[in-house]
Amino acid sequence: MSAPAIRDRLLPEPAAAKVPEVTLWFWAIKILTTCGGEAVSDYLAQGSRPVGAAVEAGLLIIALTWQFSTRRYVAAAYWSLAYAIAIFGTGVSDALHLFVGIPYAGTTVLWAVVLALVFWLWYRSEGTLSIHSIVTRRREAFYWAVVFATFALGTALGDFTASVLGLGYLASAIMFVAIIGIPALFWSRFGLNAVAAFWFAYVVTRPLGASFADYFGRARSLSGAGFGSGRVAVIVAVAVAIGVVYLAVTRRDVQQPVPSAASPRAASEMASGRSARDGY
Repeated sequence: MSAPAIRDRLLPEPAAAKVPEVTLWFWAIKILTTCGGEAVSDYLAQGSRPVGAAVEAGLLIIALTWQFSTRRYVAAAYWSLAYAIAIFGTGVSDALHLFVGIPYAGTTVLWAVVLALVFWLWYRSEGTLSIHSIVTRRREAFYWAVVFATFALGTALGDFTASVLGLGYLASAIMFVAIIGIPALFWSRFGLNAVAAFWFAYVVTRPLGASFADYFGRARSLSGAGFGSGRVAVIVAVAVAIGVVYLAVTRRDVQQPVPSAASPRAASEMASGRSARDGY
């Protein structure tokens, strides 16, 4: 069997959209995964760092393999990978600060540049950044690269506002709650491009969830509530599991199939990512 044939067998081309529809459930679970990823990574960092790094990498490899081996959106596979990236992205971003010595302002700028570069490469290759266009293996790879960059950026940004700007975790979380409403307002009232509004909000979910995780998990002496990262991680994991099971059973977040050739205009819009469903 040739190498391309083996690749296609292990990592088949999608037969349908590989990401969920954007609903309130999507935003709720997305914020919970950002919160849980921060808490799990912080908890693992309290023990042996090499062991923690190995666990984070192992979870990521398992989730990547599961997600890319499916041919259509599967709620459990998708959110497992989102959760694994949340954990791994937090660990990588924290490592650059703690072990490489890059200040939070530096890691924030670094990951912002990485995110912009991935967006540019994705758009240059595919001509769209729409999540309703994730119907090929290459687009899916670009999508998850962006997701990783947003998680790493959000971790650095949340730490920057809490520590460097001195806002603390709770004030930072409240600030990001206000910021995440900006793209929704500009999309609904002022005609902001739906794809731009979606990714604006998507990026902000990370520092929002991470700030809440830090607030509830960190000690009171560090401006936290003192519940402990382990306890926060367990509670959030249970909440995410409940949400994912609900979506897997109801299939309320499965994207509708691309319109048939009987509707050329609609099919063209879907292919280029201009569907009215896109975004918020």
